[in-house]
Amino acid sequence: MNIIPFQALACPLDGAVLHRNGATWRCAAGHCFDIASQGYANLLPVQQKRSRDPGDSKEMVAARRRFLNAGHYQPIAAAVSRAALADLPAGARAGCLDAGCGEGYYLRQLVAACSSKLTLAVLGLDISKWAVLSAAKQDPRPNWVVGSNANLPVLSGTLDRVLCMFGFPVYAEFARVLKPDGQLLQVDAGPDHLRELREIIYPTLKPERTAEAPVPKGFVSLSTETVRYSADITGTEQIADLLAMTPHLYRASAEGRAKAAALTALTVTVDVRLTRFGRAAAR
Repeated sequence: MNIIPFQALACPLDGAVLHRNGATWRCAAGHCFDIASQGYANLLPVQQKRSRDPGDSKEMVAARRRFLNAGHYQPIAAAVSRAALADLPAGARAGCLDAGCGEGYYLRQLVAACSSKLTLAVLGLDISKWAVLSAAKQDPRPNWVVGSNANLPVLSGTLDRVLCMFGFPVYAEFARVLKPDGQLLQVDAGPDHLRELREIIYPTLKPERTAEAPVPKGFVSLSTETVRYSADITGTEQIADLLAMTPHLYRASAEGRAKAAALTALTVTVDVRLTRFGRAAAR
């Protein structure tokens, strides 16, 4: 595999090309963004923040890192890597963005799965500085930036793949940054995802939506794949990490969280939907 620096960064203030100059990224207008000693850059201007410290907390990021590195979601990562790389011809140089990369697990798995005949320029972006810091510490090869899906600091029409893993898709931005033949790979929780955990922490489960989500504007549907299997979670720490990395930590009552904390082993259903969208032709 060949991993090369990501060169399609755009200034989050004016959209101009960012050029690296030593330990900074700078655009023609003089907007300057420092590269931290860990190798990542913060491209989320203050005026684009909705809170002082947006995104996942340091504790949530640490829990996700421990849980994912234990391999519980490796089949999901493998399916995404296969789908992302499948249509890339040998010798291709492809740009890939993980929009909402968290601590970088899925992007690292993609890099590991990449053939030696492909060249990848990969960018991981997350609104949480703690997530990006964790990602940069674990693997310096991708470029990592703090940024927002609502205003991607990426030049238009430069990417071959965008990943959105359990994230917050902003389809207009995804369509903008993809090449005409680019693809969006989106992973969402299926109806039975973590059902066993949810049955423990909630008094009742909400009815699942059965209607298919509409194809987002700017895209065409290419394929849908279900990844479903059972995962054995052992020990109170791993169960606590699973709960901490999901929205259920805040949605559950104190009683529900206490029930989860009392568990020493749990088998959960992993049920996710992997959808591939192609960028629609411009009209």
